[in-house]
Amino acid sequence: MDQIDAGGNINSRVEQDKLKLQDKAGHSLPNLTEKEFRSDVYKMNYPKRGVAVIINNRSFNSRTNMGERAGTDVDAESMHRLLNILGFEIIQRNNLTAEEMRLILQTVAAQDHTDNSCFVCIILTHGDEGYVFGTDREVLFDDLVAPFKGNKCKSLASKPKIFLVQACKEPEFQEEADTGMEVESEGETIVQKIPTEADFLVVYSIVPGSLSWRNKGNGSWFIQAIAEIFEKNYQTLDVMTMMTRVIKKVAKDFEQNAKTLFLERKRQIPCITSMLTKDVYFKS
Repeated sequence: MDQIDAGGNINSRVEQDKLKLQDKAGHSLPNLTEKEFRSDVYKMNYPKRGVAVIINNRSFNSRTNMGERAGTDVDAESMHRLLNILGFEIIQRNNLTAEEMRLILQTVAAQDHTDNSCFVCIILTHGDEGYVFGTDREVLFDDLVAPFKGNKCKSLASKPKIFLVQACKEPEFQEEADTGMEVESEGETIVQKIPTEADFLVVYSIVPGSLSWRNKGNGSWFIQAIAEIFEKNYQTLDVMTMMTRVIKKVAKDFEQNAKTLFLERKRQIPCITSMLTKDVYFKS
């Protein structure tokens, strides 16, 4: 039976084990005080904000049958600016092969993140169900996420790990209009199970049956919306609230332009898959 001391602290063996935060193999995880453990907000006041990786694939080998992703460099610049504002150490790599994508994330996951509050990865590329594309071929999305699971990247265990994915299948048709818009995908999206470990957030640019739009001059609606919403609200709102507003903005902007593009029956709406256990705030 649990016992409570004069200071109101639970002395049960179970509670003590929780506060030690060990994984099933007995490895020690990042230390948290009892208050931090019970909090509904992730501890974000470690010495550093953390590492953010941007993978920006624009050009692809002809054998992939994937076209050039015009406008993706604008997305990369927008995310670089936002991550800099949020205080991240940014690693950006352009036009990586599937193996290079896997290796860069393995390398980052193998680093010591003890002093970091969280991790962010932004993937800008083509994709298909369960896959994202390197410049030469596809790679399983789970293979990119796996190195960051709590039993492998222990210094990020109990910390938020956020993946933002602007990646869709090469379209079966493309339309250009005076708006400068281009259809990036028709009815296809990446569908990938989130790792069983907690503290992951994966946000895709689309859900099944929707389109993902990318403007050649301004970048994708999804990335534009993230940049705008986060820059305006990161000091006061948590990540999930901001992402809800991103979804609203993308859907609303599509509605406003669909009639001009003669695609009234099509929709774009991002998809959130969350295993977060607490609120994430990027405020200073």
